[in-house]
Amino acid sequence: MPGAEDVLPAPLPPYRVLTGMADRFGRTLTYRREAAGDLAGEITGVTDGAGREFRLVLTTQAQRAEEARQQAEEARQQAVVAGAKRPDIPDSLPESTEYGPDRGIRLSAVWLMHDPAYPESLPGAPLARYTYTEAGELLAVYDRSNTQVRAFTYDAQHPGRMVAHRYAGRPEMRYRYDDTGRVVEQLNPAGLSYRYLYEQDRITVTDSLNRREVLHTEGGAGLKRVVKKELADGSVTRSGYDAAGRLTAQTDAAGRRTEYGLNVVSGDITDITTPDGRETKFYYNDGNQLTAVVYPDGLESRREYDEPGRLVSETSRSGETVRYRYDDAHSELPATTTDATGSTRQMTAVHREEGISLYRYYDNRGRLTSVKDAQGRETQYEYNAAGDLTAVITPDGNRSETQYDAWGKAVSTTQGGLTRSMEYDAAGRVISLTNENGSHSDFSYDALDRLVQQGGFDGRTQRYHYDLTGKLTQSEDEGLVTLWHYDASDRITHRTVNGDPAEQWQYDGHGWLREISHLSEGHRVAVHYGYDDKGRLTGERQTVENPETGELLWQHETKHAYNEQGLANRVTPDSLPPVEWLTYGSGYLAGMKLGGTPLVEYTRDRLHRETVRSFGSMAGSNAAYELTSTYTPAGQLQSQHLNSLVYDRDYGWNDNGDLVRISGPRQTREYGYSATGRLESVRTLAPDLDIRIPYATDPAGNRLPDPELHPDSTLTAWPDNRIAEDAHYVYHYDEYGRLTEKTDRIPAGVIRTDDERTHHYHYDSQHRLVFHTRIQHGEPLVESRYLYDPLSRRTGKRVWRRERDLTGWMSLSRKPEVTWYGWDGDRLTTVQTDTTRIQTVYQPGSFAPLIRIETDNGEREKAQCRSLAEKLQQEGSEDGHGVVFPAELVGLLDRLEGEIRANCVSSESRQWLAQCGLTVERLAAQIEPVYLPERKIHLYHCDHRGLPLALISEDGNTAWSAEYDEWGNQLNEENPHHLHQPYRLPGQQYDKESGLYYNRNRYYDPLQGRYITQDPIGLEGGVMTPTY
Repeated sequence: MPGAEDVLPAPLPPYRVLTGMADRFGRTLTYRREAAGDLAGEITGVTDGAGREFRLVLTTQAQRAEEARQQAEEARQQAVVAGAKRPDIPDSLPESTEYGPDRGIRLSAVWLMHDPAYPESLPGAPLARYTYTEAGELLAVYDRSNTQVRAFTYDAQHPGRMVAHRYAGRPEMRYRYDDTGRVVEQLNPAGLSYRYLYEQDRITVTDSLNRREVLHTEGGAGLKRVVKKELADGSVTRSGYDAAGRLTAQTDAAGRRTEYGLNVVSGDITDITTPDGRETKFYYNDGNQLTAVVYPDGLESRREYDEPGRLVSETSRSGETVRYRYDDAHSELPATTTDATGSTRQMTAVHREEGISLYRYYDNRGRLTSVKDAQGRETQYEYNAAGDLTAVITPDGNRSETQYDAWGKAVSTTQGGLTRSMEYDAAGRVISLTNENGSHSDFSYDALDRLVQQGGFDGRTQRYHYDLTGKLTQSEDEGLVTLWHYDASDRITHRTVNGDPAEQWQYDGHGWLREISHLSEGHRVAVHYGYDDKGRLTGERQTVENPETGELLWQHETKHAYNEQGLANRVTPDSLPPVEWLTYGSGYLAGMKLGGTPLVEYTRDRLHRETVRSFGSMAGSNAAYELTSTYTPAGQLQSQHLNSLVYDRDYGWNDNGDLVRISGPRQTREYGYSATGRLESVRTLAPDLDIRIPYATDPAGNRLPDPELHPDSTLTAWPDNRIAEDAHYVYHYDEYGRLTEKTDRIPAGVIRTDDERTHHYHYDSQHRLVFHTRIQHGEPLVESRYLYDPLSRRTGKRVWRRERDLTGWMSLSRKPEVTWYGWDGDRLTTVQTDTTRIQTVYQPGSFAPLIRIETDNGEREKAQCRSLAEKLQQEGSEDGHGVVFPAELVGLLDRLEGEIRANCVSSESRQWLAQCGLTVERLAAQIEPVYLPERKIHLYHCDHRGLPLALISEDGNTAWSAEYDEWGNQLNEENPHHLHQPYRLPGQQYDKESGLYYNRNRYYDPLQGRYITQDPIGLEGGVMTPTY
């Protein structure tokens, strides 16, 4: 085969036979052709660059006709077909058709004849097989398992015109044509069918739901383009093209125009201008490969290629670069990938260490049929004829099944004898979801398939309205009507609920979110964001203002910094020294520092799993706290052992991967599960103790009175997923499914004394709990009110408790207990009362708390000092009113102050000071001294879920400990130092006044093991919206 630089001999013949191909990477395909006979000149063999040899079985019309006659004769002789006639199949086809010359030669099968990698494992059947009609039309396609995967039907009066086809296991789709050969109808059983009406420069498409779409065209032949589209809801979009038929502009249904700039020669898009005037630019190399994108906010992403055109580096908008290396000049896929941290990953092989191995098995259609681990535990998979996964059999033999409709949409799933089903309309949209209790959730859509109404299992109805461009503009939730407003860039700007202002969003010149605010219980609560020049988040500040005076009541700020590789390795909590994460490779955690002092160190195995965690002033080999973790061959946590034996734990798992046992020095807990995987019992074993607690649920998963403990109960299900009563309380809900009242349950036969306690819950328009009271004898025992930021994070709490006044009367306190909360993203990091501030550092990327830092407010006040920029601004004017510096100057002074405090002033800073007529010494004299407050630091010792079991001091002593049940209820507590430890299951915070656990958007009731309101993201969070 001639090389790229070879000169071909002249003169070249006018017709040449293709014998091979080579792409730009040097990969080849070599063709073998028949030298003589009916197949002379036809390709019957192919060898690829890997050395694999394929044989192409070609047949002539005469061969296929003879084969058909022989099959018919055999059928007649075997009386398989009574009275079978000899088929009248022609031995030749017309040499010329409307599609061109036809010699009647067809591809009948493809065989793999040689594979250098697996020379002894060649398939005993063809990789693919094809059959044809009497007229030589493709009739069916068979895969390597000899399963028919495609079938076709043709019009006998119009050879080559397909009138029907189907896929394996799917219904047949049929087509009808007009006299000119255009499709006028497409019939899809159990799905949408379509009718096509052709007019001059106009095509109308109508589906079986009578939705109509009209396409208006311009141009002729290969330049015909759709310039106007009338959608099913009556809206209209338009498109514009250049003389070459390339798209240059689009106008949406609201009349907004997006323009596309093109390279005149290549047709590559060079810029896109959106309706708001924002422009994105694209740049290419000589090979028309994209090399750079400049976004409207000024940030840029880049790509680089080698000489063959392979991607060798990719730099994101935030500046992180990923590099790709190839084994040789013939490789299209990279052999290694090196990310911004310098960590290199192999792309040519996967090696599993530490005994973790998985074996996968496939059937002759290439479908996964089983997965087996190194212990022999096997999960099996079954399929229907269409290839849909119909059953999964877990290692314990439990079987979950899924049934499908004709088009492969799941209509029911069954596990452990419980079935959940879905119903679809002709357009394939889910219109009804039926849960295991037989309750229904229904859905309705508009003409453009957008959800317009949803009815919940409990009857709650929500409706949605959209503008012409598809943006949500109005949502209705029972009596709540929310209006959504956007700017020209389609960014949300504000919302109103029942006419009252809700959240407001503000953006900077780059288009980045700068602030979001709203009113909570009359208080203006806002979240402010800061970014670096690469668009990365550098700070988040929450503020709460007095509703009457505008005075700042609460402020909390968290700052983030990034290393050279782009990893967020440093966070500065409000009023704390920086927390620095020490990592290796592509971000694996190795340690944690607070203000430069090492607190926690990690040791990891070859799979980068944590094996040792040490904490204390001597973190490392002599640490006061050292937690050792081991893992099963399947990768599950096997044990956690401390140098203090009291918290040692060993974990046992069943073949399905469910946790079935936790063993410790004091007790062992064993867990039982139902066939659906739900926890149904807990057995506690200890010296002189053997207790089994059963948990019963209805088919949908709602808690029921257990028949062992309540044999007189006849309740079998809560159809609306609202638990009305249990052994402790009677519950009431509103139309939104929110718990509004909880009253002590009086057992039957017990005389009522009217002293039962009742909890009342009140919510705002966003379904956030804003007021709670507990009443007894008609008098409030406690009242609490809650504030939230626009992201629904709780920022404040006020609690009034009943107390005896000077006259001896019992009444609610006049002055509330006030608690403020600070956040870093979705994680609560600061809890501040009138006496102390407790701050939490979490394990990176999780909700498991790691370090607790407590500072008395008096110590914090001593440590408060003005920054250099603040001092100069406050003292910088003669009238005493202060001055305001530009943000750039504030940033420069902050950096300079940091350099002076670290005694490493840069030459750049010294030069700037000289230009201002200042010296380092003069400016250093203006910096207020730093007071280091006394802080109490503890490590959270958590269980496998991230629930704190103990607080460990730096000297290794236990300062607090507690025990919980499986739902997070505290069973006992040892707290000799009176430490406030409110954290429960990941993300939960205990409220003493209500007994509930606040969990970001809503509140969790540990007695029920569920939330008191529905999931704000609806069914996206699962069918059971109240569950944790």
